[in-house]
Amino acid sequence: MDPLAIELNETLRAHAPMVYDALSALGRELFFPRGILTQTAEAKKSAYRYNATIGIATLKGKPLYLRSLRKYIKYLKPEETFPYAPTTGLVDLRHIWREHQLKLNPGLAEKSFSLPIVTNGLTHGLSIYADMFCDAGDILLLPDKMWGNYRMIFGTRRGADIRMYPFFTPEGGLDALSFRAALLSNKDRRKVLVLLNFPNNPTGYSPYPEEASAMAEALVDAAEAGANIVACVDDAYTGLFYDEGVYRESLFSLIADAHPRLTAIKVDGPTKEDYVWGFRLGFITFSLAMQGDRDAVYNALERKTGGLIRGTISKSSTPSQSLLIHAMRSAGYEEEKGEKFLLLKERYAELKSVLEEPVYAEAFRPYPFNAGYFMCLELLHTDAERLRRHLLDAYGVGIIAIGERDIRIAFSCLEREQIKDLFDILYTAVKDLDIHDRRSGRL
Repeated sequence: MDPLAIELNETLRAHAPMVYDALSALGRELFFPRGILTQTAEAKKSAYRYNATIGIATLKGKPLYLRSLRKYIKYLKPEETFPYAPTTGLVDLRHIWREHQLKLNPGLAEKSFSLPIVTNGLTHGLSIYADMFCDAGDILLLPDKMWGNYRMIFGTRRGADIRMYPFFTPEGGLDALSFRAALLSNKDRRKVLVLLNFPNNPTGYSPYPEEASAMAEALVDAAEAGANIVACVDDAYTGLFYDEGVYRESLFSLIADAHPRLTAIKVDGPTKEDYVWGFRLGFITFSLAMQGDRDAVYNALERKTGGLIRGTISKSSTPSQSLLIHAMRSAGYEEEKGEKFLLLKERYAELKSVLEEPVYAEAFRPYPFNAGYFMCLELLHTDAERLRRHLLDAYGVGIIAIGERDIRIAFSCLEREQIKDLFDILYTAVKDLDIHDRRSGRL
């Protein structure tokens, strides 16, 4: 093991032993090298005559660039566009995003949490969580309504033993009791990994205050019972809450700084909330409740994360980071976000109204939804994949089939006036298949 990794591990072992115990084998090996990047950072501060450290090309102290590229990004300075960003992201952006987190989540004001680290999108942030904490055979608790890519990130890549619990109760609320039972049934394991995602993909459901509190209390109670828990909150759709009664913050606000055996991680970013899907920017943030030197622990985790980033993607896009800095500092930023939010909320309201049509109950029923980009339907007697193909072939309509009976609809990309038509087509398509099945003797 590299001496730098040993040094970071000793810091964690001394000040946050539960975090050290939860690290994967790879997580313990990680460190940020004192090589080219460190020497370049030092030279950037002190090399006043010549700086011949990093592999970029310059002219008169400015980065070289092609005019054919420059003309398309003329509002950014060359130095905001063409050079490498630091491995953990532009420092200004990291501080701006922390302020953004506090604004969206007032409950974090009195909590301890690290400076966010820039990732190459939220999927990259989730893969960092997986690489740092998940070994083959480690248990990961997930709801039975989840984003399918979690299986690839944690199951295929890291060999996690994925255990499912029901997302909804039979009555249609969040099943916090099943979540609690799943946690406590594994309290004797060396560690338990948990991944929470609200607003949920694929259902578009976000918890109400009592449900959010029950989920957080279950995590704290399991930690108190002896479980060493590493809980990550995937906040891809944070802030997109349409029902006024929904809990308005990330669950990270409730589990951050909550128990010494509960390591809380927040993965978030501008992808969905700022409508910059192609920017590929995200953030990963850590929070620990501990008596030791938190700054030393956060620094150790940052250096391990930096080493992981350095060894995979090297760093994230400089122009994407610079553009986000300028946008978030712009006078009209919040107003523009509010306009887009109201647009999505109007589509949500229209969808709720359309689903009151009684005839649809013959073919499908909606799962509860109140936030985000999506909603799900349970098909009462139709195969989801068969319906998906029929919709494409006969009507030119695309939806996502999930399992045998569920389909996901992204109302975020439907105009308000298209929603009723889409659901009429869905209903008609189900009836088409019913008629076919009767004629062929299936029904």
